[in-house]
Amino acid sequence: MGTITKALNLLNHFSASRPEIGLTDFRKLSGQDKATVHRHLVELTANGFLEQNPGTKGYRLGPAILRLAAVRERLFPARTLVAPLVEHLAAELGELVHVSLREGDHLSPLYHHDALIHGTRVYFDEAELLPLHATASGLAMLAFGPEQLLTDLLRSPLKAWTRHSITSAKQLQASVKEVRENGIAFVDQGFEEHVSSFAAPIFGDRLEAIGTIAVAAPTVRMTEDLKSDIRRHLIRTAAEVTEKLGGLVPTDLQRIWHHAA
Repeated sequence: MGTITKALNLLNHFSASRPEIGLTDFRKLSGQDKATVHRHLVELTANGFLEQNPGTKGYRLGPAILRLAAVRERLFPARTLVAPLVEHLAAELGELVHVSLREGDHLSPLYHHDALIHGTRVYFDEAELLPLHATASGLAMLAFGPEQLLTDLLRSPLKAWTRHSITSAKQLQASVKEVRENGIAFVDQGFEEHVSSFAAPIFGDRLEAIGTIAVAAPTVRMTEDLKSDIRRHLIRTAAEVTEKLGGLVPTDLQRIWHHAA
């Protein structure tokens, strides 16, 4: 891992529950030595990616993040385009819906919405990168994204996020094959205990997935009727999101989705 990557990876430790991080915590979270972490923090701060709280001396995300996010959204208004579709699907199903885009060997959340009609809901951290092998979103990405993704992922051990996580190469390959055949992914408690989810790929201007749209619900609420509703509505919305993003669903997958609907 290069120096720039190590420095930028520090930004991934921020979340809604961890908006400010001090030097000592950064060292623990990153596993790097104190001098190296401090050097990275100084560089990131100097370039506006971080700013330091003068009172606590902790670091928080800086103005450069906002500036670049605004530029990307203006040039590629993905959040603006997908938000109405995500919110509509969440209202239809009464469950959490989220769209994520591929970021290297993970998925980066783009937009999510929860209808908030149930007392028991799925917690979604918009700052958390989603692993490819343990989530429905990840399996959909592996099945319909760049072919090299699965090969590259299997070069390293697969982390067990829960006791239900896929941790063997053979099992992952079989699961990806099944998703390709069904056109939709389902994972039961692979990333978080008591949470099950469905996901479908979304496409850009090339015939490979650029991200996914998923529906997550508490496992106890995932009845056969709800599963059927999710499959039907998710397929329709994945095609709509793809169209909004200027993409095209591959012909073979269109055929699978047509028969599934």
